[in-house]
Amino acid sequence: MTSPENAFTHPATASRLYQEESRLAARTSALHQAKIQGRAVAEVIADLATDHLAEPRQAIVADLGCGRGTSSRILAERLRPRHLLAIDTSQAMLTAARARVEGAPTRVTCLRADFHRLPLGDVTCAVVVAAFCLYHAPDPRLVIAEIARVLVAGGIAIMVTKSADSYRTLDLLVAAAGIDAGATRRPSLYGTAHSGNLEALTAPILPIVHVEHEEHRFAFTGLDHVAAYLATTPKYELPSAMATDPDTIATALRSRVIDAPVVAASTVTYLIAKRGDAS
Repeated sequence: MTSPENAFTHPATASRLYQEESRLAARTSALHQAKIQGRAVAEVIADLATDHLAEPRQAIVADLGCGRGTSSRILAERLRPRHLLAIDTSQAMLTAARARVEGAPTRVTCLRADFHRLPLGDVTCAVVVAAFCLYHAPDPRLVIAEIARVLVAGGIAIMVTKSADSYRTLDLLVAAAGIDAGATRRPSLYGTAHSGNLEALTAPILPIVHVEHEEHRFAFTGLDHVAAYLATTPKYELPSAMATDPDTIATALRSRVIDAPVVAASTVTYLIAKRGDAS
């Protein structure tokens, strides 16, 4: 990445991030192996939908930015909605999601679409989930407005994001090791929709009925584990020879910093908004 812009929204990089399912799988695996505190996000989403929706089994549910389909599968199993729509702009992600939801106990359709322009009619969905995806929009308010358009009266939007300073310890480590001296000054990947601004983005568009914040903590076992994560993130400006090579990153880290466990944190925010009228 050569631009100071957020890599999740920069047009020169965003389209490449999810061309292959393996990169997101490696990123998720590195974080899951490190996680020592925090609930499973997909299960929390399903809990919130159950708590705030009167009859989920009659609902049409849309899972925006469904990625590899983890939340789609949990929603299908837990809510048993009339129809679940797994939506993503990446064909690679949809292929992975389709395999994950195969055999789900409800009807599931995988749709390739831009969340700025959902291929859904007005007042269609009783639940719209947007987990860890709003920060891919340069202006998330446009996506939230699209979510509001497709919600039925009384329908709920469940939005999930992270704090802007997530994994700050890794920024400090990368800068200290000299592999990206400007690491601490790079824009947050979550800068457009994060724990600190999600309510302000949503409130003018949809009434907010519930917000909760939860700290997630991660203990990377050592520099090899850290490198496995760093090789999947677009945040840093690493030399091209090492950018996606965990072994080369780990070697470079060891040359400057002590190989020891590394603890990082991120606040995960859940927000529920409800459409209160049929207009």
